[in-house]
Amino acid sequence: MIIIKDLFANLAILISLLFLYTQVSNRSPLTPRSSYQIKLLAGISGGFLGNVLMQYSINIGTTIVDLRLIPIILLAYFGGLVPSIISMLLIIGGRFLIGINISSYASTVLVITVTLFSVWIARTHLSKQMKRMIMLTFSNISASFLFLYLIKDINFLLKLIPIYWIVSYFSGYIAFNTVTFLRKSQELFNKYKAESMIDPLTGLNNVRKFDEVFNQSLADLEKKKQKLSLLYIDIDFFKKVNDTYGHAEGDVVLKELGHILRSCTRTFDIVSRNGGEEFTVLLLDCPLDQAVQIGERIRETVEDHSFILTQGGTINLTVSIGVSCYSDTTKDAGLIINDADKALYEAKRSGRNMLCVAHY
Repeated sequence: MIIIKDLFANLAILISLLFLYTQVSNRSPLTPRSSYQIKLLAGISGGFLGNVLMQYSINIGTTIVDLRLIPIILLAYFGGLVPSIISMLLIIGGRFLIGINISSYASTVLVITVTLFSVWIARTHLSKQMKRMIMLTFSNISASFLFLYLIKDINFLLKLIPIYWIVSYFSGYIAFNTVTFLRKSQELFNKYKAESMIDPLTGLNNVRKFDEVFNQSLADLEKKKQKLSLLYIDIDFFKKVNDTYGHAEGDVVLKELGHILRSCTRTFDIVSRNGGEEFTVLLLDCPLDQAVQIGERIRETVEDHSFILTQGGTINLTVSIGVSCYSDTTKDAGLIINDADKALYEAKRSGRNMLCVAHY
């Protein structure tokens, strides 16, 4: 009963720390293609977990029995060679800190063998379930040989080895499924979070993302002392497009305009669809004269562009643009949205297909 109790204590620690790690690394889950920084963090975390498990092990003379091999197997499966080796070295080092004896040397051989075998299996083209089963089985067989070599009490071995196999398989199953479930949950969360910031029609930022970036840009202005410009863009007579050709064709126009806006702006500018036929371009570290150049490039490109309709034929459209800039048109950065909006409606009133600059 003590054996079962201690091994299940190991399992509880294992699952708890795995859950904690996945929460910390939720933006960058470990894969064989992860950066070395992520692999280093994963390897250190696995080594830490293995050392914690050794502190709550079953002690049989100088031999300690625990689930330290599970973190290594997980790292080999999900991350490949680098994190597994880092974890292996930390676990070996931790074992020697507990005591230098025949058991620690034998344990070193075991850990190295299981690590290298698991990394090799992870690279094969076997199914996921087969890889997991082979890794855990090899680990159990290797550990059993170690127990037979180090522990001379046959009666105790007859109890220990079957229980160890059962708990090890169960722990491995729980660990693999816990990590897989948490990773899928994180992927879905990150996907939904990204989608909540993206306009589904054009693929541009939506108004929520625009507000987030705009507020962050205002905060950065205090530190960087840079200029911030805004283009407010509206498609002229877009309602006629929907009324004449239908909303499906209107959507085609909006998508194509999104492509034009991307092509006419810098890679780090924030292009958003703020609703309906209204778009914005937040120009980071951009003075007024450069913002006007970018705005005119957009206006001219749209004017010269033929929008191809799905039902056949093309149409030509124009846009009106309002421009504001901190600190060229206002000293209050928080007003550039309102100022650009006023400039846009001035362009509309002045005949459309125009760019107007906000008044200082």
